[in-house]
Amino acid sequence: MDNLFMRHSVRRFKNTEVEPEKIEKLVKAGMAAPTAGNQQESRFIVVTDRDLLEKLSKCSPYAGCAAKAPLAIVPVADLNGAKFPEFWQQDLAAAMENILVEAVSLDLGGVWLGAAPLEERTDYLTEMFGLPENIKPFAIAVIGYPEKPPIADGRIYDMGRIFYNGYGDPA
Repeated sequence: MDNLFMRHSVRRFKNTEVEPEKIEKLVKAGMAAPTAGNQQESRFIVVTDRDLLEKLSKCSPYAGCAAKAPLAIVPVADLNGAKFPEFWQQDLAAAMENILVEAVSLDLGGVWLGAAPLEERTDYLTEMFGLPENIKPFAIAVIGYPEKPPIADGRIYDMGRIFYNGYGDPA
């Protein structure tokens, strides 16, 4: 469970490539995430090309870190044949978190750059990758070896945020 507590957003990376076996583990972690009705609609665009990483950095005002990162993974949903297409964003959120937690276990760091549901961002990714209508981009995981060692980010276990059997008095 330490990986959960050590995971935080990393936006500065060493100029070191991520090894193919680590990329495979990251994608496997994404594929291991649960999906509604086990529909397994998630797909993963792995980006290591410097020009494409630069283009990804233009997806939003917060995506600049992609330009100097060695790796990005873009989870997308293939809605052809999806049993519960209305849950694709939840399914890919689970995949994204799995990828980022796995990154910590591999001595990597990463940051979740949101795209869906913002149309200007999803349209940008759709156009950039030439995605057909049935493929929906979700977000961008920018990943690499962190410039600085990871530290727990200080999120606190707060009993005042827990409610049993309804929302009212805290536990």
